[in-house]
Amino acid sequence: MTYCVGMRLERGLVFMSDTRTNAGVDNISTFRKMFTFENQGERCITILTAGNLATTQSVISILEERTKAPADRKPSIMEAPTMFQVAQLVGQTLREVIAANSEEGQRADAAFNATLIVGGQIAGSPPRLFLIYPEGNFIEAGEDTPYFQIGETKYGRPILVRAYEPDMSFEAAVKLLLVSFDSTIKANLSVGLPLDLQLYEEGSCARGLSRRIDADDPYFQAISSGWGTALKSAFDSLPDVEL
Repeated sequence: MTYCVGMRLERGLVFMSDTRTNAGVDNISTFRKMFTFENQGERCITILTAGNLATTQSVISILEERTKAPADRKPSIMEAPTMFQVAQLVGQTLREVIAANSEEGQRADAAFNATLIVGGQIAGSPPRLFLIYPEGNFIEAGEDTPYFQIGETKYGRPILVRAYEPDMSFEAAVKLLLVSFDSTIKANLSVGLPLDLQLYEEGSCARGLSRRIDADDPYFQAISSGWGTALKSAFDSLPDVEL
């Protein structure tokens, strides 16, 4: 399983993903699920992946190959003039990979499914954030839906719903996402550290802070223990039921 979040703020974009993949409790591996395509000053595009690992790795590999020497002459996401067209290209690639690897029938298709978050900015246009479905179609983040989650979403979603604000700082957004990820990790063993974090400042057309957060990271440990203590304190402060 996976947990990834792409968040739109007034200041820019924030991305976070876990790195755990597993095919059973005795077969757990670490794989990167965050990928960035960048031409500094011109565009910066980040992709988060969830779903069948072979499918997502194939999609990223094809996108990377097309940015270098596209033998099939298909367009590259580094050439698309808008983020909307980037989302179209990524969606088409995802649909093609799923179709190429699955047999006929809904059951076979589902085994190769994947979902992606694509966000970034191309010079001359604002930052945009998209959620791309296995069928290749997609939706865009807006004021009503300012962030997207993929993978194991249910445990971390209540945190985001209650605390997200579009004008929050990068520092507050990172803290919010770490609480969301900590809640998910504690509830589901298929999501795990290390976590990948990346910030994107609007107008920069270059990746901002990019780091990996390990289990022994002091700040993550402080957030995890502090959130547990705060929850217990809040629970104790609530009135008891009269029986």
